[in-house]
Amino acid sequence: MEIARDCLALILKHLKPKKVLVIMGARRVGKTKLIENFLKEYTEKSMFLNGDDFDTHKLLENQSIANYRRILGNCKLLVIDEAQEIPNIGKKLKLMVDTIANLKIIITGSSAFEINNQIGEPLVGRMKTLYLYPLAQIEFSKYENLIQIKGNLDDRLVFGGYPELLNLENREDKINYLKEIVNNQLLRDVLTFEGIKKRDKIISLLQIIAFRVGSEISLEGIGRELQISKNTVEKYLDLFSKVFIIYSVSGFSRNRDNEITKMKKWYFFDNGIRNAVINSFNQPNMREDMGKLWENYLNGERIKKLHYQETHKLEYFWRTHTKQEIDRLEEKGNHLAAYEYKWGKAISKIPPEFKKSYPEASFEIINQENYLDFIS
Repeated sequence: MEIARDCLALILKHLKPKKVLVIMGARRVGKTKLIENFLKEYTEKSMFLNGDDFDTHKLLENQSIANYRRILGNCKLLVIDEAQEIPNIGKKLKLMVDTIANLKIIITGSSAFEINNQIGEPLVGRMKTLYLYPLAQIEFSKYENLIQIKGNLDDRLVFGGYPELLNLENREDKINYLKEIVNNQLLRDVLTFEGIKKRDKIISLLQIIAFRVGSEISLEGIGRELQISKNTVEKYLDLFSKVFIIYSVSGFSRNRDNEITKMKKWYFFDNGIRNAVINSFNQPNMREDMGKLWENYLNGERIKKLHYQETHKLEYFWRTHTKQEIDRLEEKGNHLAAYEYKWGKAISKIPPEFKKSYPEASFEIINQENYLDFIS
């Protein structure tokens, strides 16, 4: 089974001459397949290069206008998959877009660390970045009716949305697949940066984040647990975020004394990856961490929806030192919207202190009855 990706529409919208369209995302989320499907429908002459192929490195090695014009000929579109693997790719792309008329360029990358280092400065003002995530409910909904969506929810909470899972029916195959991604893809990428050799510390840190999804994280506290410095914890978390394993959300405040702003919450982009890190694949009715799993899932799906619909909102959580809290806040212009996540049917009311401080804000509880309106 193959699901059409919402990112395709964004490629069509933003692909323009004299610009580099950058498609970022974790390994195995379907970037190459996305490009292949795009090229099947693309009518102008194009060229596809693989950044993992040494022949591509040799082809682009001679950094000259004459060389690139000879290679491209009358091609109108150049696509480079995993472009971060090519030395000095930023300067090479700049030379192409500045000197070859009407050329359109798409590149993909699985490491924001390497892509930003290589192309950030050379392509200032010449690039547009899109993100491809694991499959989103907004994409699944095109193929499923409401009964199917609700029936598949448990599996998506446990195994996540990596595209290749659609072709695996056996539970053990899904578990092995996700463990393989974590151990042989994502962690490998992190460990290659700056010669990091503390694999045990890296794994332990990621497990701590997985167990504490939805809780504020103290860098100093984690550092003491792992016997590494606060700065090292911060560096590792930054690396995890740059290969699209996790992301952070900051606390919201308008300078009220009681509000927590110094610590962040960390979430996984995909529930399956989170569960693989801690080797926890029990179904929801057998879990003690459903609140965390539900919160991680809803936040991730909301991010996908907003990105694919190009709706730009600032996102936060809200918490006070007296332990009043709200799971998610979104701010756009003068409007502030608050959302509280509930897996069960527990009744929840807006925290009194929040209502007093932000009377103009809307408030909504997101549960199993209405979550589809929130994420798709």
